[in-house]
Formats: sequence, C-alpha cells, structure tokens
Amino acid sequence: MILPSILLTGFSLLSLASAAALDARRSSNSRSSSYSSWPNGPFVTSGSSILDASGNTVTYAGTNWPGHGVVMIPEGLQYSSISSIVSKVKQELGMNVFRLTYAIEMVDQIYENDGQDIDLRTAFIAGLGEEEGLSVLEMVLENNPQFSESTTRLEVYDAVVEEATRQEVYIHLDNHVSKGKWCCYVTDGNSWFGDEYFDTDNWVRGLGYMANYGKKWPSLMSMSLRNELRSPDSAPASVQETYNWLNWYSFIQLGASAINAANPDLLIFLSGLSYDLYITPVFRGTALEPSDDTYFSWSDFSGYEDKLVLEIHNYEGGTSSCDSLTSTLYNNGFGAMHPEDEDTVNVFPVMLTEFGFAMDGSTYQSVYSTCLAEYLPSEAAGWMIWVLAGSYYERSGTQDSDESWGLLNHDWSDWRDEAYVSEQCIPMVEASLS
Repeated sequence: MILPSILLTGFSLLSLASAAALDARRSSNSRSSSYSSWPNGPFVTSGSSILDASGNTVTYAGTNWPGHGVVMIPEGLQYSSISSIVSKVKQELGMNVFRLTYAIEMVDQIYENDGQDIDLRTAFIAGLGEEEGLSVLEMVLENNPQFSESTTRLEVYDAVVEEATRQEVYIHLDNHVSKGKWCCYVTDGNSWFGDEYFDTDNWVRGLGYMANYGKKWPSLMSMSLRNELRSPDSAPASVQETYNWLNWYSFIQLGASAINAANPDLLIFLSGLSYDLYITPVFRGTALEPSDDTYFSWSDFSGYEDKLVLEIHNYEGGTSSCDSLTSTLYNNGFGAMHPEDEDTVNVFPVMLTEFGFAMDGSTYQSVYSTCLAEYLPSEAAGWMIWVLAGSYYERSGTQDSDESWGLLNHDWSDWRDEAYVSEQCIPMVEASLS
C-alpha cells in the first residue's frame, strides 16, 4: 500500500487566539427564536436515514452553488444580491440545502498570509485581471452593498450562510478542487492525491480548517471529503499507480478524521471513484482492490460511525430506459439504503449530490430527467441538482461564461427554464420533502 506522508496536526494550526475569537463571535451572535428548533442539529445517521436531534428524518433537496472558481467566492454576486439568490431557491423552489463549493487553495493562501484571508479586490484582480476584476467587483459591491473592497472571501461565505440560516436552508460544504478553477478533467491537476495541485497534506489541513471555521455557521450540517476523485492521467506514473480503492480507503480515513476532530457535529460525505460515479465496494463489502483482504470497516471510523453518508453523481442524459438508469443508480450507490438486499453489507444514507442537464425547455421531459424526478423521492434519497449558477466569473479561460445547465439565467434574475421549474423541479422538491 502506498501511503502519503501526512501532517495530521496540520488542520489544528489555528492559533488559540483565533479559536477563542471564533468561539466568542459564535456565542455573541444572537439568533431568532426559530433557530432553537431549526436546524435542530447535530444530525446523525441511523441505517439509511439521517435524523435530527429530535429523531425526525431529514432529507436534502437542493442545488449546487459553486464557489471554487478562480476568484474563490460564491458565483453570481455581480448580478444579484445574496438575499435574492437564497430567496429564489427557498421561497420559489422550496429547496432546503445548498451544496456550497470551495477550493483548498483558498485555505492555503490564508496560511501563506499569516492567517489572514485575501480581500475581494485582491481576489478579483488575481482571478480576472485588473481591468475586468475591478469592473466585476464594482458590480458585486453594487448588488451587495454590505461588502467593500476589503471584505474577505470567507466573509462572503459568512454572508451566504447567514442568509441561508435566516431562510432555513441547510449548508453542505463541498471541497470541489485544490486549485481554484473549473472542474473536472483527468488532466486538470486536481484529480487525485499527489496530482499537480492536489497536495494531500494541504487537503487534510484545509478540511480541518473549514470544519473548524464552520462551527459558527448554524446551518452547516455536513461536509464532503472531495468532489469527483478520478484517474490522474497527467500525473507521474508513481501517482497514477496509487489510483485504486485500497489507497482511497487510507486517504478518506485521514480526511474524515480531520473533519470530525475539528467539528464532531458534522455529517461526512464519502465519494467514490471514476468521477464519483460509483462507491459499490463500500456498501457491498467487497475487497478494496488491489487488496484481497482489506474491506471497509466501521471500526476504522470509531466514534463517528453515525456521521457517515455516501454520495454519488450521475450524468446519463442519453439513457433510453428508466429501468436501466435506476439499476445503475442502485448498483453504484443506492443499494446501500436497502438492508433487505442480501448483497448489501454496510447500510448508509445515500445522496445524489450532482446530476443535471440543459435547461432548454425540453430536456427535462427526457427519460433521464423524468426518471430521476420519480426515483429519488421514492427512495427517500437526498439530492442536489447541478447547477444553480446561470453564469460564472470565469470558466476555463472564458470570463462571464454562460451556463446552459444553470437553473438561473445568465444574469441570475430569473429561471432559465420556467417549464422545468414549474412542471418538474418544484413537484420533485415537494415529493422529496413530504
């Protein structure tokens, strides 16, 4: 087995003074009376269910709000206010969760800057260039006047979470990439532990930092370990050789331990291989290849066995059969929710944290979309559609890049596909949350 050299204490490098200040700020923040009952955490797992502190079943039904791009703040703020974006998702769609993404590079820069985060002026210029960066920043400040050029990136995340909390929307924090950029390719340097930008020590440190920072966020209920682990095709052969389930198991134990040590209240999402399309060996209890005698064991997560959730992704838009699609989903992940299946050895809650399609007025009527709209509520499974964003500050070299799969239109002012929203999305949310 090839193991990384890990600085297990890396995530605890926050100074005692910073930790004390964080705790003081948390205790001083007044909450409305509704917060005493909502979010009613921390959440735990029980078999295939997620339960709140009162033992009620909790189901996620929401969307992805990217923040892992080159600027490394949540997208869309040059076109709309945070309150407007959250209101559209909560009040119009009825969704109850954001999968809010971030880059480890953001945390790396904080450590490199003596513990201080980067301000928005610096972030936008670094991401978009001086002329375009300052122009977009001016738009952000116009739509969100509570910010200034000296506001930091994490203060923007604070504001997003504050508004989500006010409107009773859960936050699931997702480590999408190491280097802030569009994701995902097997050659993008972010694919696997030891890849060009994927420093494993920094990843563990970053998970712990964000888990600890998130203690002051009342609606932060869960975190993921990493988005879409995949073959590191452009990495050196020594790194490519580590891409397997056996090494996956060692790495995810390190990441899960870092999150739990920093913030034991959080649920922890485990994602699989091949762009997180499947996590079958974990719940089927088969040997973790290339080993023939190493298996997933709950004892390796001692003390937080009731905090683990499985997540998978699916983008099979061309499927011609709902039976074929649901069979794939079941075998790749959702079988973990079926203890009655003799092949299911380990039972977990499972979520489809990414799926999506073009918002073009017709694709939502395809077998793929209609099948998911029925299957996920029938499984009582959580889900987050990709993607909320109608556009990006920058995507793969293109600034102000349009997102044809976005729930929102380019300027984030309205829904891109009103027919999908009214005829399928809202009924799917209601069915899932009923």
